[in-house]
Parts: sequence; C-alpha cells; structure tokens
Amino acid sequence: MRIFRRAHREVGLPPGTVHYVGAPPTGPVRLSFLAYDAKGFREEESASVEDCLALKDTSAIFWINVDGLHDTAVLERLTEHFRLHPLVLEDIVHTHQRPKLEDYQDYIYIVVKLLDFDQDKQELSAEQMSIILGANYVITFQELPGDFFDPVRERIRKGKGRARTLGADYLAYMLIDTIVDQYFVVLERIGEEIESLEDRLLVRADPEQLNEIHTLKREMILLRRSVWPLREVVGSLERVESALIKRGTRIFLRDIYDHTIQAIEAVESFRDILSGLQDLYLSSISNRLNQVMKVLTIIATIFIPLTFLAGVYGMNFDWMPELRWKWGYPLLWGVFTVVAVGMLALFRRKRWL
Repeated sequence: MRIFRRAHREVGLPPGTVHYVGAPPTGPVRLSFLAYDAKGFREEESASVEDCLALKDTSAIFWINVDGLHDTAVLERLTEHFRLHPLVLEDIVHTHQRPKLEDYQDYIYIVVKLLDFDQDKQELSAEQMSIILGANYVITFQELPGDFFDPVRERIRKGKGRARTLGADYLAYMLIDTIVDQYFVVLERIGEEIESLEDRLLVRADPEQLNEIHTLKREMILLRRSVWPLREVVGSLERVESALIKRGTRIFLRDIYDHTIQAIEAVESFRDILSGLQDLYLSSISNRLNQVMKVLTIIATIFIPLTFLAGVYGMNFDWMPELRWKWGYPLLWGVFTVVAVGMLALFRRKRWL
C-alpha cells in the first residue's frame, strides 16, 4: 500500500490544465444518473453524456455519478455544460487532492476520500471522490467504478424519510454521511486486527508481527490524512454562507461533524495502541534475548572452575601425585560434579535461576 503516490504531473503546466493523475483506468468512463422529486424518480445506470446534460433543464433534483476520470473529453463536456471553473476540473482529474471545500457561489466543490478494506490484498484502499453541489443537482466523480452508496439510492427509490422531499444539499449530506459511516467500518476492521495482533504478541513475538505493526501504522497515516481534513470540510459546509445549504440541512451536517470527531478519536487511539504494541514487541524481543544470554552466562560460569581444574590436570607433569592415584580420575569427576551442583544451588539461592 502506497501512502504517498507519485504524481506524474508535468512541470510548468498552466493553471486549469486537464491532466489526469490517478489510478490506472479499468474501462471506459461510465455515467449514471438518478432524478427524483416528491412524486417519483427516474434512474439510468448507463447513461450517455446527452442524457446527463438534458437533466439541467428539469425541475427535479438529480444526481449524476461519473465512474472513471481518464477520459478528459467527457469530463470537459460535462463540466462546461454546468459552467464549472477550469481549476475545479483540474482538481477533479488530479486525484491527489487533500479533502477540501471551495465555494463558487453557484455551486460548492467538495473533495473527500473513499476508504475501503480490500479483502483480496488484505489492505486499506483509498480513492478520491469529488462532489459538485448545485441548486438542484449533485455531480460525483470517482476514480474507479463501484461504491457503497446503494443505501442512498435505495432510500431515494423507496422514498424513505426525507430523501425525496428535501433538496440537493440533503443529497450531498447523505453521500458524505455514508462515506463517514464507511470510515467506522474500516476502523472496526482495523481494531479487530490490532486486538488479534496484541493477543499474539503477548504469547510470542516474531518478526512477522513487526511487519504487521508497520503496515497498520501506515494505514493509520492514510486514515489520519483522510479524516482530519474532513472535519474541516464538514465544519465549513455547516458554516458556509451559501443559499445552497438550507438551514434544516445544517443540523444534519452537525451530526456528521460529531461522527467525524469520533472517527478522529478512534484513529488517534489506534495510533497510540500501535506505538505501545511496537514497544511491547521490542521489549518482548529484548526479554527473550536476556533470557538466552542469562542461560548462556550461567552455563559459562559453571564451566569456568571446571575448565580450570581440567587445565591443571592436563599439564602432564611427571611428579603430579594425583596422576598416579588409582582413584584419581573418579575423584576428579566427583569434584567436577560437586562444583557444578554447588554453583547451581548457589544460583537458585540467589534467585538467578
């Protein structure tokens, strides 16, 4: 998992230049829309650019979703029709943006990060999502196809709650709320990994667990870079002096702000726990090394006097009286045994064993 992705952006390009920087394309750009009002809805999962452009003349609330940003010609045509600033399109296709909010009076541009846990690679994945909030429309731009906004679509289709009775600002709220809820799903999964890792560390530490700690710390960096700026985005969206944000929607935005604070607290707690786990790993490895060194030191200490005795009687002088004793050899082994056992008893008495 790359935390800092390389931005293959040519140096010296003028502001507003449309130059795609992001994930490799997986297929053609796909457009879909969902238009609705209190009476009903209209949906198209594979729409053409013309179908999306025709929605501007309707009085209904509509949501256009764009999957894939590599075909800049399609994006330019769409953004020109809705009179978006060239710098907005530049930020949309340059997908290394920090989560932010920009008020252009006629519309509001929002950048957020979509986070998910890749089950195949067993790692955290992230992509940029750009949201354009207008008077009666919301346009979303995603790097890759697929999202987790089906609950939002289902609420609109079935007319549950306030989904079809409020404006486009409430639709933007539902999308951001779903993104924040997904953060908690990711945090719960990471929390389970941290608990499992902690249990295994307490049993026995090994180098593979150190790699897991480093991977989780990198994921925390990605989470922190996504959640902390989002707090500013939601707070600014709640306080922005724009007619696009109704008073009734600001209350719901305040609720998202509270959830964002909770996510930030969870991220910071996990970072502290991972730092503690790294210290626990190093302490466990150090204690294991100390135990090994302790055993080796005791063995060496026991053999010091035995080596001395063996060296004395290995000098082979002719007039060493013990060399000609009948019981000299067994007696020497007895001395060896007494010395070794005595030293072990001394170590136990000193509580070194």
